[in-house]
Amino acid sequence: MKRIRKKHNAAFKAKVALAAVKGDRTIAELASEFGVHPNQIYNWKKQLLDGAASVFEGGGSAVMGTASEGQVDVLYRQIGQLKVENDFLARKLGK
Repeated sequence: MKRIRKKHNAAFKAKVALAAVKGDRTIAELASEFGVHPNQIYNWKKQLLDGAASVFEGGGSAVMGTASEGQVDVLYRQIGQLKVENDFLARKLGK
């Protein structure tokens, strides 16, 4: 029988990695508590520590990233609407 691979969201990974960084419990305890393999916790902890400096770089680039993502979504919707209108007009003109 095949085992289904679990997909953990970013919030869960951050929670586990922060618990590992705290160091008040062992990795084995965290692994049994959260139901993940200890090697996975080590990987998430390493990723957290390696990427921690990027949080403070750029002076608010995270806020700009979410704003630009919202703008991209709006632009994609406009492109979709214009394509539908263009296709409709092309059919009406008989092209």
